[in-house]
Amino acid sequence: MITVYDTTLRDGMQGEGMSLSVEEKLRVAHALDSLGVDLIEAGFPASNPKEEELFELLARETFETAEVAAFGATRRRDSTADSDPGLRLLADGFTPVCTLVGKTWSLHLEKVTQVDPEENLRMIADSVGFLVAQGKRVVYDAEHFFDGFRADAAYALRCLRAAAEAGAENVTLCDTNGSSVPAEVSEATAAVVAELGDSVQVGIHTHDDAGCGVANTLVAVEAGARMVQGTVNGYGERCGNANLVTIVPTLELKMGYACIGRERLGRLTEVSHLVDELCNVSPNPNQPYVGANAFAHKGGMHVAGINRDARTFEHIDPADVGADRRVLVSELSGKGTVSARADVDDDTAARVVDRVKELEHRGYQFEAADGSFDLLIRKETGDYEPLFRLESWRAIVEKRADGRVETEATIKIWVDGERYVRTAEGNGPVHALDRALRAAIGERYPHLRDIELVNFKVRILDERKGTAAITRVLLDASDGTDTWGSIGVSENIIEASWEALVDSLEAGMLPARVGRATATPSS
Repeated sequence: MITVYDTTLRDGMQGEGMSLSVEEKLRVAHALDSLGVDLIEAGFPASNPKEEELFELLARETFETAEVAAFGATRRRDSTADSDPGLRLLADGFTPVCTLVGKTWSLHLEKVTQVDPEENLRMIADSVGFLVAQGKRVVYDAEHFFDGFRADAAYALRCLRAAAEAGAENVTLCDTNGSSVPAEVSEATAAVVAELGDSVQVGIHTHDDAGCGVANTLVAVEAGARMVQGTVNGYGERCGNANLVTIVPTLELKMGYACIGRERLGRLTEVSHLVDELCNVSPNPNQPYVGANAFAHKGGMHVAGINRDARTFEHIDPADVGADRRVLVSELSGKGTVSARADVDDDTAARVVDRVKELEHRGYQFEAADGSFDLLIRKETGDYEPLFRLESWRAIVEKRADGRVETEATIKIWVDGERYVRTAEGNGPVHALDRALRAAIGERYPHLRDIELVNFKVRILDERKGTAAITRVLLDASDGTDTWGSIGVSENIIEASWEALVDSLEAGMLPARVGRATATPSS
């Protein structure tokens, strides 16, 4: 059994631009608990008022699987553990587990703490022993362990033995600089396990500075480590911490180790994306297991193989981690790709493929525009019904001498023989056009009220033409249940935006989405 120790709320927040409110940290903690994480390292209780408030709130929370760990450091030099303010705060706190970081590398003893090696050993033993005497279970994080092991293996092992003999239930080997490679981690971890035997659990905590964070964690487990530390989505300082979202399913599905259980593993994608959303981070589409492209298939041969047997081009069943298979449509696609997306005959599929190739030659790209692709198929099958017929639209942007910028859009459309003229203001031309269009047809199509634009991306296709270049606009829309993409391409960015906007609304009004919304009971 592998203990999963999450340090997103502490180490993860050291990444650039990372910040969560106290309420958001509580939501992350509960999301981790729902995933089945064993330990949640919430941070330094004494570091700042926000952390103090967080620990006060966590003390009143109930978790199903997770225990909360508080983080701190070994006592200061030339002091006693019971008089150290940080250790006293840990001892008086509600958390059953305390994690202490201590020095292992002679370079840090010389340059940072400026203590001799023997005093450092006493600092480790005194601090761990004090917290154990106060009824705490202690995890000892051996900072820079692998650097220390390379410099002086005997002393690095003495540091671990000092913590273990003082009562620590776990000693975790930290690759704090992310400098190690798998062979070094495997050798050092095996040496620790052989040295300490069954007296203490060994853990692994790696960083990704050399791109080996996940691999180093996996080989450490093979060498005998039984706790893995990391963060959701690999957040962390510099290049990030080892990514638990990759580590856990690999251990569970490929290496035969029990971690969080197969049932909870099915929540992995949901939790990964939720934490991204709370941290205001765009999900990495290429992230293993949970990224949008993790089970996305583009080439015709690949799609044909997937249709026959998914194992031909997928290393696991996407459902095991709560992910979905995606069939991408592009100039590389064949009829099988279209057939996998919609129930159409071969002739229609061939027409759709030809149309896709023609449009992609002009700058369209349907891989991220599944909503626009669904509409394209309906146009080729004759099932397409536009929401309206456009007469004209106009957008005016005015900047005044006082610095104020005002945007106004007017649209003129026809719906079922009736003419609608609406004007609206917005934060920009796309926003104003969106508001004017919804004002015109919102009463006739109530489901539009559920559709929100959640992302807006612009790309210049030919940079050499400067402001006259063709522009590609991609919109993501959501009705709270489903999310889809739409695309527009034009030399005029507003025209491209209008095209993508209309597609996003029409795709949201397709019968499958409207029917699902109608069938869903209100809360």
